[in-house]
Amino acid sequence: MHVVVLGAGVVGTTSAYYLLQNGHQVTVIDRQPKAAQETSFANGGQISACHALPWANPETPWQSLKWLGREDAPLLFRLRFDPQLFAWALRFLRNCGPDRTRENIEKSLRLAIYSRTCIKDLRAKLGLEYDSLSKGILHICHQDSEMEKVVKTARTMQEFGLDRRVVSAGECLAIEPAVAHSRHPVIGGSFSPDDESGDAQKFTLALAQRCADMGATFLYDTQINGLVRNGTSIDYVQTSNGAVRGDKYLVCMGSYSPFLTNPLGIKLPIYPCKGYSITINTTGFEEGAPTVSLIDDSVKMVYSRLGHRLRAAGTAELDGYSLRMSARRQQLIADKAFELFPHCGKRSEIEYWSGLRPVTPDSAPVLGTTRYGNLYLNTGHGTLGWTMSCGSGKAIADVMSDRTPEISLDGLQVDRF
Repeated sequence: MHVVVLGAGVVGTTSAYYLLQNGHQVTVIDRQPKAAQETSFANGGQISACHALPWANPETPWQSLKWLGREDAPLLFRLRFDPQLFAWALRFLRNCGPDRTRENIEKSLRLAIYSRTCIKDLRAKLGLEYDSLSKGILHICHQDSEMEKVVKTARTMQEFGLDRRVVSAGECLAIEPAVAHSRHPVIGGSFSPDDESGDAQKFTLALAQRCADMGATFLYDTQINGLVRNGTSIDYVQTSNGAVRGDKYLVCMGSYSPFLTNPLGIKLPIYPCKGYSITINTTGFEEGAPTVSLIDDSVKMVYSRLGHRLRAAGTAELDGYSLRMSARRQQLIADKAFELFPHCGKRSEIEYWSGLRPVTPDSAPVLGTTRYGNLYLNTGHGTLGWTMSCGSGKAIADVMSDRTPEISLDGLQVDRF
C-alpha cells in the first residue's frame, strides 16, 4: 500500500524506514528543505531509557511553585492567556500522583528499552555513522538530597527491566574522569551501561538517504495545510503544492500534530515545550570534555560528546510556539556546562539553538490507531523522541501493516486521554 508520512524528523524518518522494510510505498512530506531541521536538529544527543522519569511526578508541582517567575528556572511557565496550556496543565497535575507516576514510568520504559534495541540492530544492519557512542549514561549528583531521589528512581526502573546501577563518587570518576574538574564535587549517582548517545540530526539525514535509495519519495519545502476526510477515512492531505493521496496516513509532526488532528475531532493534549542546547567545539580540549554521556539532574541538563563537539541541553520553557531564545537561559546553560567541565572548549565558539519538544501530560507518546480507519499517530515523544524513535517507528509500521507489534502498546493509544 501507499503510506503518506507527515513529518521528516527522527520519528517520521524512522517510521518511513520500517514501513519500507514492511514492503510499502512511502511518501514523506515536510515543510523544511531536508530532514531533521526542527526538533531533531540539535537535541541533547542521548538515547536514554534512564531518562524516562515523567515530568509529571509528585515533586514537580512544588518545584514549579518555587521556580515561578525565575528566568533561570529549569522549568519556566511564561504567564499568558493560553487555553491550550491551561487544559494541558490540568491533565498534567492529574498525572503527578505516585500511582500515575509509576504507571507512566513503566510504559515509557517499555518503549524506550525496546527502541534502544531497535537502534542497535539498525546501526549494525545499515552501518550508519552519526557520532554514536555506546558507553552508557552516567547520572551524577552533587547533594545528598539528589542522591536519595536517584537511588529511589533507579530502584523503580530496575523493577521494570532497566539496568541502572547506583554508583559511588569514585565509580563516577572512573566511568568519566572529566568530572574530576567539576567546580561542584560529585558525590555519587547512577550508571545505565546500555544507554547510548549520538547526533540525531546526522542519524536522520543518513537514514532519510537510505529511505530514498529504497524508493521513498520525500516532498520537502511542502507545507502541510490539513487532512481532508471522507466519512470515516482520510481522503487526502492538502499541501502548499496540492493534494497528496495515499492508502494510509501517519502523523509524525511533533508539537504541530494537534493542528492537523483537532479539526478532525481528535484532541491531542500535546503542548510545545521549548528546550535549549549549546554545542561546544572540543578541538584541542579533548581531555577536558567527557566521552560518556551524562545527566546532571540538579540543573536538569544533559551532556553528550558528538565527535569533536560537546552538546549540552536542558531547561524547559512553556511559551507557546515561540522559538525566541532568552539570553539569560542561554547563559545559564553555558555557565553550568563550564562549571562541570571547565576545560571542555572555548566559550567564544558556542553555537546556540532552541527547539520545541512535543510533551503530553503523562510524558509518554501517542502511538497507534484513531477513529479514522486509515489515520495513525506517532507523536508526542517529549524529551525522548531520539530515544524512542526507532521503537515507535517499528511498532507503528507493524500496526499499519496489520502485524502484531513486538511490544505491547497498552497505555500509549490516544484513547487514554
